[in-house]
Amino acid sequence: MTDKKSGQKTKAEPRQSGNPVMDKIVSLCKRRGFIFPSSEIYGGLNGCWDYGPLGVDLLKNIKDQWWNAMTFREDVEGLDASILMHPRVWEASGHVENFTDPMVDCKECKARFRADQITGLACGSRAYKGRMAEKCQAEGKFTAPRRFNLMFKTFLGPVEESGSVVYLRPETAQGIFVNFLNVQVSSRQKVPFGIAQIGKAFRNEINTKNFLFRTREFEQMEMQFFVQPGQDEQWFGYWKEQRMEWFHALGLRKEKLRYHRHEADSLAHYAKDAFDIEYEFPFGWGEIEGIHNRTDFDLSRHEEFSGKTLTYYDDANKNRFRPYIIETSAGASRSFMAFLIDAYHEEEAPTADGKTETRTVMKFHPRLAPIKAAIFPLVNRDGMPEIARGIVTELRSHFRVFYDEGGAVGRRYRRQDEIGTPFCITVDSQTAADRTVTVRERDSMHQERVAIEGLVHYLRKGIEGA
Repeated sequence: MTDKKSGQKTKAEPRQSGNPVMDKIVSLCKRRGFIFPSSEIYGGLNGCWDYGPLGVDLLKNIKDQWWNAMTFREDVEGLDASILMHPRVWEASGHVENFTDPMVDCKECKARFRADQITGLACGSRAYKGRMAEKCQAEGKFTAPRRFNLMFKTFLGPVEESGSVVYLRPETAQGIFVNFLNVQVSSRQKVPFGIAQIGKAFRNEINTKNFLFRTREFEQMEMQFFVQPGQDEQWFGYWKEQRMEWFHALGLRKEKLRYHRHEADSLAHYAKDAFDIEYEFPFGWGEIEGIHNRTDFDLSRHEEFSGKTLTYYDDANKNRFRPYIIETSAGASRSFMAFLIDAYHEEEAPTADGKTETRTVMKFHPRLAPIKAAIFPLVNRDGMPEIARGIVTELRSHFRVFYDEGGAVGRRYRRQDEIGTPFCITVDSQTAADRTVTVRERDSMHQERVAIEGLVHYLRKGIEGA
């Protein structure tokens, strides 16, 4: 369908088949404030999502962990390049000519599909509800494939003409490549060294699907490592191992992660070697990060198109060379989705009356959890709310915390389990007497008494030592 006022297509794309686990997670994300459909009051905008109060914190924590892992080293510098770049950048990179997907139209429902990825997508026609696109294809209802460029095009300045065309960047890497010498000279780095960047990228996908996995607006966490030719394979192996270990260290289950190597006939035009780190989502294995040996392709292309030299002079060996580039390119949005899905658990838990109930718990690594601790007064009397508020004030300068005095304490525990809060702190009748509180750990549900004065140390140890 098309919005009559704006002309913007909202629901014209093919409907997607449901997945029970994904349906539960998407529902939780909206209910608890992780992810909302973009422009929902207008019917939504396909392939676009808004991060809610808990979502922005989870995403920020993921990006902070990545940034620290990259830039708390002597050999990696940071960068934040502009989203809009000179259009010749995208000619040099090959995006203007090659950044295309094969697109087909269904003659019956008018929906558009990426020709090589129609499996699991539903026909867009209301007359054929529940009909899958493969059947339309088999019946010859599709047009012949044609190439569709995925870059969003806009115009720089007040006049919309061919000379003012610019693009929303489809990747963040090119901003690093064109700034190679700027960063190297200003930071006085010596090869080998890297440049790290986190930023938005935009792709006009023919079909978006699987929640955050394929969207039109997303964030990337990229580090391009510049090395001397001949040392590229050594550094490629090093960064391949480092990036897998980062996911392990933040709690992704090892059995849910794997390497996928690109065979020679499927390598990108710029790559000498390439591995994907894949996560097993409910809908199957999907890439969350790519590690590529890009050789000197990018710097040589930008040299050719700009006329500027992009070589490095090695003072120690008195020689000049064009560095090879080892790329680590992680999707912040896809990583968010992997951590979200990996954390989701349903399990039986005891109740106060000796029975059991199913609890939904998000087992985020404590460093990623949006809220680190929740503080409860057991009852709203006897000075307990005042003591609890005092603890909130003290902890808030160190961690993001949450105060909750509504309902039975067991129900409050369940609410925090569902958003992944690692620790719950309860102020009870004993607190006024000895200045201790009950701290309950999320995963084990184990409880222990901790002095109020020792809470900051206790929580920091639990978060950083996990």
